[in-house]
Amino acid sequence: MAAMSKQQVAAQVSQLVKDCENYRDELSVDRIKAMEYYDGIMKDTPADPNRSKVVSRDVRSAIKKVLPSLIRTILGNDKVVEYQPVNEGDEASAEQATDYINYVVFPESNGYDAVQDAAHDALKLRNGVIRWWYDKKRKVQVSRHTGLDEQALVQLVADDDVEVLEQEQYVEQIDTPQGPAEVPLYNVKIRRVSEYGCTKLAAVPLEEFLIHPDAISIDDSPITGIKTQLRRSDLVAMGYDREKVYSFAASTDDLDEEEEEFTRRRDAFDENDSIVKALQEVDYYELYVKIDADDDGIAELRRMVFAGGLAEVNLLEDEEWDEVPFADLIVERRPHQREGNSVTDDMAEIQRVKTVLMRQTLDNLYWQNNQQPIVQEGVIQNPESVLNPKFGQPIRVGQGTDVRAAVGYNTVPFVAEQSFGMLAYMDQEATDRTGISDASAGMAPDALQNMTAKASAMIEQAGIGQTELMVRTFAQGLKRVFQGLLRLVIKHQDKPRMVRLRNQWVSFDPRQWNADMDCTVNTGLGAGTRERDMMMMQVVGQQQEKLLAAYGPVGNPFVTIDNIWNSVSRGVEAAGLRTPNLYFTKPTPEQIEKMQQAQANKPDPEMQKVQAKAQADMEKAKLDAQLEREKMQSEAQLETMRIKEEMALKRYQIEQEILLKRQTSALQMMTRDPVASVNIGGDPG
Repeated sequence: MAAMSKQQVAAQVSQLVKDCENYRDELSVDRIKAMEYYDGIMKDTPADPNRSKVVSRDVRSAIKKVLPSLIRTILGNDKVVEYQPVNEGDEASAEQATDYINYVVFPESNGYDAVQDAAHDALKLRNGVIRWWYDKKRKVQVSRHTGLDEQALVQLVADDDVEVLEQEQYVEQIDTPQGPAEVPLYNVKIRRVSEYGCTKLAAVPLEEFLIHPDAISIDDSPITGIKTQLRRSDLVAMGYDREKVYSFAASTDDLDEEEEEFTRRRDAFDENDSIVKALQEVDYYELYVKIDADDDGIAELRRMVFAGGLAEVNLLEDEEWDEVPFADLIVERRPHQREGNSVTDDMAEIQRVKTVLMRQTLDNLYWQNNQQPIVQEGVIQNPESVLNPKFGQPIRVGQGTDVRAAVGYNTVPFVAEQSFGMLAYMDQEATDRTGISDASAGMAPDALQNMTAKASAMIEQAGIGQTELMVRTFAQGLKRVFQGLLRLVIKHQDKPRMVRLRNQWVSFDPRQWNADMDCTVNTGLGAGTRERDMMMMQVVGQQQEKLLAAYGPVGNPFVTIDNIWNSVSRGVEAAGLRTPNLYFTKPTPEQIEKMQQAQANKPDPEMQKVQAKAQADMEKAKLDAQLEREKMQSEAQLETMRIKEEMALKRYQIEQEILLKRQTSALQMMTRDPVASVNIGGDPG
């Protein structure tokens, strides 16, 4: 079969768009109701005449409680997204892409506003949609310049995109080293026409978003796109042919409104006037359609742009495309459905019940403060004093009339206090349905009332669990956004770019990066209070300190330099400070290598302990040997002295014996006694 003609393609696309618009109109009923409930407009709960018209803002209150935690947890990080390498050699480009997208592209693309708006839509209207595109337009600037010399004038008009509209020359006398001189100066008016381009992120209003009713996801839909209104001048600035754009019919969403506008102007402007036509709005369709235009049996993705209608003549662009630049974000999944659950779905019924209870309660209080008077007709001389009483105004009654019988009041039972218990029950029911409480807003529940720490922790954990699930579900949808943003940068940035990052000028060349890199959206530490997050990081830091002390900083299988930096940076973020680099400096790979080499050159502490112990043992052995030698020497000296003393004693004894013998002999000689009469050692006979 032959390929489809453009007319046949436009016809099929037109039918798909009608299906999408019908589906959008069906969902718009619930979305309009959700927006009205958020704004306190409850058409399905009308107030009775002359009664309280108060409205309970439970939907708004719940969304405003959980939205700060969701945004802080995702956008409060220094790095919202981190890219992971998928092939060998992608490590360096993944790190560069992470820095470039987080610090340059995402802020330039209005990413923070887009994510916050989409989160608000998801919480209130079930789904939030983000689109990304490369915005390339022609920009016209008119400026005046005065007092230019010839050199400055030449430099100003040297560019081809500069057109001189007006030029005035005059002469001014100035003093020079050579004396007074006349110098020609110029005043000019120029127009500069330039083209510029940058990536853009934006949340799509759901009334403009088109998706097929049978689709479960964007990838599953045969058609995805937007329908909006753009001025003709905007389309011309986007590069489309002016004559063709001006031939399209203007948008006719509301005929009565247009008739009123033309009546109010009283034909002051001709509708064909070029000035008026440039500001007229036309229907603009940007569609991504899966269609088998070449009849090869496979539906290809095509980007098709229509303006002013969906006929062949309205087709501005038709080309093959690589991806659908939309992401569908939800906070609570519905299995096998594209739409998610919103906070409004859980809170709408509670808001109706509380609104009725609050109105009845206030009406009962009003009756108590303004009781209905009972007046006997013809007895009160000034009835307005009862019907419209004023402070100090007397009530005049007729002569001889019992005052107590003349004026009375209808007693209405006071039952308002019974409503307070029911209102408290409905508040608890709202917390059970959504998990949204004061803890979800980042405030600890024990800050509002007296309760034990255990009870406070249980309440906080119950609310934080559901809030964290919302955050992770929303972050999962954001992965598609950042993957598409990376492809967009790689596709359109055709030369390296110098940017200032961390007080240094860095060159980024995305053309060398892998467009299929995976990414992870950082969800921070959790959706609880900052105190809880900081306590978690303190526990992590303590465990790291223990492991570092046990295994050392070099070759530690549990803790690395990157782990320590992550702990420090996350602790700073938990404290509410978005940029840890202002307080701590992340070491560079060169610094880490030097530190590791220095640590490697240091002796092993365990070996030092062994060596010190061995040296101490040697010293102890030497000391013990010396002490033993000194002990032996001392014992030898003592033994020598003992022997000497014994020998001296024996010598003294011998000398005394010899002396005694001499004295005895001398005595005998003096007395001349016979020797025989003295028996010295002999026999008695």
